[in-house]
Amino acid sequence: MLVNTKEMLKNAQAGKYAVAAFNVYSLETVQAAIRVAERENQPVIIALGERYFPSVDVEGFAGLVKAVAEKSPVPIALHLDHAYEKESIIRAIRAGFTSVMFDGSAYEIEENIRRTKEIVEIAHMAGVSVEAEIGSLAKGDFSDEEEGDGTLTDPQSAKDFVAETGVDFLAAAIGTVHGMYKGEPKIDLPLLGRIAQAVDVPLVLHGGSGTPDEIVKQAVQLGICKVNVNTEVSMAAVTYLQNAFEQKQMPHLSTVMEEMQQTMESVMTKFVRLFANK
Repeated sequence: MLVNTKEMLKNAQAGKYAVAAFNVYSLETVQAAIRVAERENQPVIIALGERYFPSVDVEGFAGLVKAVAEKSPVPIALHLDHAYEKESIIRAIRAGFTSVMFDGSAYEIEENIRRTKEIVEIAHMAGVSVEAEIGSLAKGDFSDEEEGDGTLTDPQSAKDFVAETGVDFLAAAIGTVHGMYKGEPKIDLPLLGRIAQAVDVPLVLHGGSGTPDEIVKQAVQLGICKVNVNTEVSMAAVTYLQNAFEQKQMPHLSTVMEEMQQTMESVMTKFVRLFANK
């Protein structure tokens, strides 16, 4: 069933667990995420980034996800990830996304507040929830995200930001990276605790790939309700493809896509169980 993302994350906040938000870009990635959610009887967020708009028909993609979600017994949300343009957000809302992320983290806090507040007003009129971000994530290995400067989230700024914008959930920068870590992860859990005390909305952790399991578990207990995962799933799929095409006999595309999906499902299962404290 397709549900509002805010409702999903409020339930996670009350239950002290987190929902996996898997970045997707094809039928196989969508099916992998939903099939894992169904097997584990857990909610899942299907996240499409603005950067994939040139290669993905947004309206067709939304129609696909909604059709699959309607048949599913588990809660499924459709989320626009890391959008920088108001036009992209309006397009996603019209297509039926249940939440959108406006990423104004590159702006000074006052400008981020102004722009985010405008998006919140537009989205809320359509019953769509909004994620925003203050602070930013540095770019690790094997990521296709834009480079951030790694500025950590200030708790007082987070409190003011939520109060002034009316945002529904907040991405907190506590030292994770987009992609895989280039060295020892340095995650500031005490900072996360202070942010969680400062705001009452569900918190989001970007950069789930490569983050040690114990750190993730502690982050969830401190208030993280949504964890974004992209790179580890991508790496598993690409590794499978590399191995498949090194075979002497050329495989059929249908077989390759089916087996690639199964490979992604195994990685996604690990994350869903981790976030659900299973």
